Amino acid sequence: MEAIRSLLVPAILPDSCYEEFFLDYNLLHVPCLKILISKILGIGIIVGSVMVKVPQIVKILRSGTAEGLSFQSILLELLALTGTMVYSITHGFPFSAWGEVLFLMVQTLIIGFLIQHLGGRTSQGVLFFSVYFCLLAILLSPVIPMVLVTVLQASNMPAVVISRLIQAMTNYRNGHTGQLSAVTIALLFLGSLARIFTSIQETGDYLMSLTYVVSSACNGVIGAQLLYYWNVSSTGKKKRS
Repeated sequence: MEAIRSLLVPAILPDSCYEEFFLDYNLLHVPCLKILISKILGIGIIVGSVMVKVPQIVKILRSGTAEGLSFQSILLELLALTGTMVYSITHGFPFSAWGEVLFLMVQTLIIGFLIQHLGGRTSQGVLFFSVYFCLLAILLSPVIPMVLVTVLQASNMPAVVISRLIQAMTNYRNGHTGQLSAVTIALLFLGSLARIFTSIQETGDYLMSLTYVVSSACNGVIGAQLLYYWNVSSTGKKKRS
């Protein structure tokens, strides 16, 4: 039993919940069940995030083109991801509440570089990498006041909305979804839905929770477009504006 306790406490369950489940056998203790479900979901989201944009990256590399992907949308998505990560680290939130943002950030950076590289702008792609990591180091440094970090997190919602609108308009103008990966969009949509619950449960921060509500809605719009244009080839006739 001590081995189980050391494995679960405090990484998964607080000591009080361990006693409820394993000593008192109160398996229907609602507050502890919420904590357990939130932790399992959080860990699952983080594990899934390691691969969530890999299908998108693979699709780009196989096709040799980033057609249909908006670099402006990628920049705004990075703004949102960076804001959440910096805000979470600064406030000391548990890694299980935001960890997937780190992996999504790395994969989004790779996609941004590929858009530039495959468009014949490799030097701009390298500059994009360099500038981003310099800005990230500054944002995580003690010189940045907390109010600026909060403003950055608050900017996530308009950044997410605008980034998804840009991608949606790109899809509409093209009359197809280009190299967008259905698997990636589906995983992003499901992950952001689950994060609504875990962010409320683990952080109690309604600014973060509202961000995930908005993100879920916006990912749902892109998902709906993928379904609508499912049988339309990127080499087919483009939609007239």
